[in-house]
Amino acid sequence: MRKILSVMIVLSVVSALLVSCGQAQANGKVTIGISKIVKHPALDAVEQGIQDELKAEKVEATFDLQNANGDANTAATIANKFKSDKVTIAVGIATPTAQALVKAFAEVKSPVVFSAVTDPVDAGLVTSNTAGGEYVTGISDMTPVKAQLTYLLKLVPTVKKVGMVFTGGEANAVVLKTAAEAAAKELGLELIASSIATSAEVKTAAESIADKVDAFYISTDNTVVSAISSLTEVAKAKKKPVISADPTSSEKVDVLASWGFNYYKMGLATGRLIGEILKGKKTSEIPTIYMTDAKDVDTLLNLDVAKALGIAIPKEVVDAASIVIENGVATKK
Repeated sequence: MRKILSVMIVLSVVSALLVSCGQAQANGKVTIGISKIVKHPALDAVEQGIQDELKAEKVEATFDLQNANGDANTAATIANKFKSDKVTIAVGIATPTAQALVKAFAEVKSPVVFSAVTDPVDAGLVTSNTAGGEYVTGISDMTPVKAQLTYLLKLVPTVKKVGMVFTGGEANAVVLKTAAEAAAKELGLELIASSIATSAEVKTAAESIADKVDAFYISTDNTVVSAISSLTEVAKAKKKPVISADPTSSEKVDVLASWGFNYYKMGLATGRLIGEILKGKKTSEIPTIYMTDAKDVDTLLNLDVAKALGIAIPKEVVDAASIVIENGVATKK
């Protein structure tokens, strides 16, 4: 009888703890682990957007913010830390950190949310774009490469050869390089690419192709974007225009133009997705979200760079831009 009573007491305690945990989760008392591959304005904006959205939704959350500093081994260490800490939801900003989280959480199957991932299927995060994974879902930043190169031609019709520095060991970057090659071919352009392994190689890679190209294209390659000023310095010295796919990271560097996603808005969307999961929605019920709304896209034009390069930009193009930089001042519309 005492043994039965003891078992009943233990079960009661466990039940109380489970109820307490459930109530805490229901009240929004959760831990969100966020791991980004590297620090740069776009990924920082995603991170901030997530926190702001969850705060706006009155989710009482504790955030564990981690930066892998571009290192895959560090990303794996962070993922295992989140697993050991039993975070409520683990968030991977960019492909390598998302991959590390998906691998680490494969056994426990706690929710993993990815953001700013170009091709989640190719990266092995989910098996389909039309359905979420068993414990994984998220938001893609697959960028419209052809539209960006078309915009470059609108600004500088004489461009024939486009240079691109990309990270050969990053799945996201390789996908974008392949997309750029296909888009360039369709537009009658030649893409000349140079591969790197780390951000420290960006300047040298840009210098190696600068005399062979008419302009540079910078994709949403995180390693390259983290050292974007190194590339724009080379382009400026060689008087070559640069178009970037990341307006968030382009305001303080010498790009001619940038056409791409607003990463803060992507962070807000990621926060909304996390909110849905916290309310009980299963990741398998949430297919990968693509930022396709026109309001999620920003266009930046730097008239100071245009003037230095002797490029005249039509007034209607300037008027249509979201951000215009002139005399060193950025005006946002």
